[in-house]
Order: sequence, then C-alpha cells, then structure tokens
Amino acid sequence: MKQSLFRLLLVAQLAAATLGLGACSDLLEPTPVQQLPDDKAITDAGSARAAAIGTYDRVQAYYQLNWPVLGFLPGENVRFNGTLNQFLQIDQNQLSADNVLITEAWTQMYQAVNGANNLIAALPGINDPLLPAAEKNQLLGEAHFLRALVYFDLGRGWGGVPLVLKPTRSKENGQGLKRSTRAQTYDQVLADLTQAETLLPDATTRNRAVKAAARALRARLHLYRQQYVEAETFATQVIGSTNYRLVTPYRAFSTAPFLSQESVFELTFSNSDANSMWNNWFPSALGGQFNFQPVPAAISQLNDPAVGGSRSALLASTVIAGATVTYGNLYSRSAQRDDPSYVLRLAEQYLIRAEARARQAKLPEAIADLNTVRTRAGVGPTTATTAEQLLLAIENERKVEFAFEADRWFDLVRTGRAGTVLGVTDQRRWVFPIPFNDLVADPDLEQNPGY
Repeated sequence: MKQSLFRLLLVAQLAAATLGLGACSDLLEPTPVQQLPDDKAITDAGSARAAAIGTYDRVQAYYQLNWPVLGFLPGENVRFNGTLNQFLQIDQNQLSADNVLITEAWTQMYQAVNGANNLIAALPGINDPLLPAAEKNQLLGEAHFLRALVYFDLGRGWGGVPLVLKPTRSKENGQGLKRSTRAQTYDQVLADLTQAETLLPDATTRNRAVKAAARALRARLHLYRQQYVEAETFATQVIGSTNYRLVTPYRAFSTAPFLSQESVFELTFSNSDANSMWNNWFPSALGGQFNFQPVPAAISQLNDPAVGGSRSALLASTVIAGATVTYGNLYSRSAQRDDPSYVLRLAEQYLIRAEARARQAKLPEAIADLNTVRTRAGVGPTTATTAEQLLLAIENERKVEFAFEADRWFDLVRTGRAGTVLGVTDQRRWVFPIPFNDLVADPDLEQNPGY
C-alpha cells in the first residue's frame, strides 16, 4: 500500500517546493502534510483506485502501532518494559498533551480522513469508461466506511472532535472548526456507515470494506451508544452470513495464510510493506525489543485451561540466561513481517450480541452467544445465571479473547468501569488529550478538561 498516489503526490509537492526555495513566502506558508495539491488529483480510474489504496494506507499507519497501544497499554493485561516517556505515560494513565504517540495517532487519523474526503468529493464527477458504475460505488462506499472507522476511533479516544468533511486544500481548511460533541461525532459515523452499506458489494473480501464490514462496525457503534436492539440486529446480520465462521483452533485466525473466515475486516501487510509490531513483543534474544510484556496475571489467565483454553497460544516462551521468559505471540511473523492489524473479527460480533442481549434481559440467548466463543477456545460453558453475573462474564471474556488487541481500555471506559478495575477514578482521564501542536495551530480548538 505504501506506493500510493498520496505519497507520490507529496513527493512531487516537496520537489516543487525545493525548486522554489528562492521565494521566501513559500517557506513561510507551510503546506498541510495531509493536503492533496488540488482537486485535479483524482480524475480518472487509475487515480481513483490509487487514492483508495492510499486511504487504506493512512488507516494502516495508525493501526500498525499507535492505536493498538492506546487500546491495550492503559489496561491491565500489558505493561511497558522500557523507559520511553511516551509509552510510560500511557501505561500509567498519565497522558500529557505533548505525548508523541497521541500526536502521531491524531495526525495519522486526520490524514486518513482527508484521504476519504478527497475520494468522496472527487468520485461523483469522474466520467471514465474504465471506471464502471459498480466500481465507482464500491470506491465511494470504501471511502465512507474508512471515514466512519476513523471518526469512530477518534470519538471513543478523544470524545467529540472536529468533523472535517471536505478535502483539505490549504492550511486554512478546517481551521476555526469547533469540536463536535461525541454524540455528534457518532452521528457522523452512523451516517457514513449507512451510506457505505448501500454502496459496498456483498462480497467476501476481508482486507477491503464490504457490506458485512459496515454492519460489523455499526454493531460496535450501537453497543458503544448503548443502543442494544440495534447492536443485536447488526451483529446478527454478520453472524448469520455464511461468509464468516469462528475458526479452530483459536490460533488459526492469526496464522498464515491470513484472511481467515473469522476476519470481517483486517489491514494487511507484506515484507515490503512491513508490520514491525512483533518487534515490540519479542525478547531481544529473538531479535525484538520486548517493549510490551504480558503481566503475570494475564499470563496466568491465558494459561489457565478453564479461562484461556486454546487462547494460551497468544503467549510463547523462551529461555534466556537460564530463566524462562514469556512474551506476547499475537504478532509473530518476525521473518515475513506481514502480521495483519485486526480490526473486526466474528468473535467480537458474538460478544457484542451477547452483551446487547444480556442488557435486554435475553439471558438464555446471551449465554448461548458467550458459550459459542468459549467453546471455540476449548473452555467450558459459563456459570453465570443473573444479568449482572453474565455482563461481568462477557467483560472478562473480552479481556481474554482480545488480550493484545485495541480493546480493553475502550471497553472499560464505555462501561464506566475504568475506575473500579484500573483505579483511574478521574473520569476526565477517560479521554485522551488533544495534541498540543494542534491547539497552538488553531486557537478555536478546545482541550479536553483535566489536561
């Protein structure tokens, strides 16, 4: 994905700027890093396809490291095994507005938004016989889906954010655009997903958006909004599709060849477009930096046959200096460097539906969904009988099922349990700070309280 139109255009832009160094005004008028040179960039079938790949590339950029870290490191499954302050702040739930990972993630996400915005703006006006209507609709649907995904992540991470819905053409674009509320942000996500579902094909592609991906993300969105009837409805649509099934053993969803039937949407990498996440998990004896370590309690849970079951495959061990060292093994292809970034899995849809049903007092159906996930992991049926017990059981199942994915922190925040479970009682810290650089660049942009 790296050789996208966006990157080629940026290279051309930089080259043009270099040739014009004699003009001081050019140096004093910086070009936004996410800007396309003009609205002529996407004009035909080739440029539209390249621009779509470029937008996936932008999403891939923030899902490779920054977003998963922001999802698992503030939780209690993983600790940071190093000295870099930007990671320690996340691990200790003491973020500052100048945190490098926060700044990078925010920037990458708005770059992805702008890629989608450019496609949405340009595609309706393209008249190229090499771009048939069905493909044009697909590309447009993908753009809406990707914009929905980014704004959903921005909403759950930062609360309400500025909703930039038009392409960035100059440094003034978007400036002075005040933050929307989280509800308004999620409204935009819903609007994009509704549009995406009408445009996307009903296909089995797993590394590009299709109808099922839009429905799966919509089920997650409704769960976050506590709209349990809708969450159940859309999760059921995905679960009911013959294109998806839970694979066994558990490890099969994350071993080559990828794009398993469990995957609803993932972001793929290759040796030339590498995912280096494994490097953060593997010990130095295996060529890694061992930045992220499963904590002893998580290791115990995953290795417990009655809790983790076959999910113990998320762990691996090696002997270093006579001592056994256990490390995370979700990202394991150190030679090929092609581990995917997992965004939507069928197991999550079962647990979304289980929670939605439990909150509607449909306990037998909720128990059945929870047990489906447990059975795949080789774990016995739940002993929960009341709604309260069942909701806690589902929460704990998610903790194990998605131990090293971008899930735990956001789960505990959306259910209001980050204080009880993690001790983060200051609810102002349940959202991330707006990056300092953006606050300086736009005085109309307001910081989240408490930062």
